[in-house]
Amino acid sequence: MKTRITELFGISVPLVLPGMSWISTPQLVAAVSNAGGLGILASGPLNPEQTRAAIHEIRSLTDKPFGVGVTLLMPGAKENAEVALDEQVPVINFSLGKGDWLIKRAHEYGGKVIATVVSEKHAKSAEKIGADALLVTGHEAAAHGGNVTSLVLIPSIASKVSIPVIATGGFADGRGLLAALSLGAEGVAMGSRFATSADSPLHSKVKEAVIARSEQDTIYSKNFDGIPARVMRTPRSIKATRRPMNFFVASWQATKAAKLVNQPVWKIMVGMLAMMDKVKLLAYFGASVPRLQAATIDGDLEKGVQFIGQTQGLIEDVVSVDELVQRIMTEAQALHTKQAAYWAN
Repeated sequence: MKTRITELFGISVPLVLPGMSWISTPQLVAAVSNAGGLGILASGPLNPEQTRAAIHEIRSLTDKPFGVGVTLLMPGAKENAEVALDEQVPVINFSLGKGDWLIKRAHEYGGKVIATVVSEKHAKSAEKIGADALLVTGHEAAAHGGNVTSLVLIPSIASKVSIPVIATGGFADGRGLLAALSLGAEGVAMGSRFATSADSPLHSKVKEAVIARSEQDTIYSKNFDGIPARVMRTPRSIKATRRPMNFFVASWQATKAAKLVNQPVWKIMVGMLAMMDKVKLLAYFGASVPRLQAATIDGDLEKGVQFIGQTQGLIEDVVSVDELVQRIMTEAQALHTKQAAYWAN
């Protein structure tokens, strides 16, 4: 399949692994890239040295294009972005921050940049500063999707920008890929679906929990980490999203969480002080780290909370990335052929 996304990034299928902390590791990134898609490394839990090592590991596992994701709002993100630029990573995906400097630097060596957006305003701003593509995140997505569903958000933004769109939020199979293309996107990112593949480091207990639950079993709330986010519905997540954490408790938890994301406490605190209007956001985000790790890494859903999209209801098995990609492309092609009959005389 050829779209502007496949041609832009030099990939053979328009499927993207977004950067998910503790999940989008070198092994999963390489698996997606080797299967013809674009794997994006999550640099959030890494310090600069670990980011560089991860990039080297990806290159030892694949000779295909890959990317690195950076959440610019978070402490340590700029340093990780600098490493990605220094290593001349083919694709950089940024979110929650101004990425004009990053785009300029990446373009100097021929790199491409994807901007993650949830609104028309941010989409137009990203295009204006030179982003090569947009990762448009709908309401159905795991973690930090927007307020508008993909069915409306994707065509709305795609019709107002000239750069290609990657749709995420609600896409997990061939039906979703074909639907996204019909809505104006030229590729899809599938966090929850790739996270539950056999190549993913997500704990097996969580994968089993995803399969057992339906699309109804998620919660969308800003009370968990300070940004509206979608998580798996469990007794723990119900309690964690019932009301915002006390700010002082969150701040204390954030300093403890600094060690878990390989950032010195002073950097977390400096980051908070440098953006006083976002102090609460950073505190809550930092306080969420231990709960996320407990679920994602340890498989403990009694203590932990797991980001998951509404596509949870579409995931019924755990297969390799290669098998999953082949299945999705075969399904999309078969459905396209079937739908052509609707227009037959």
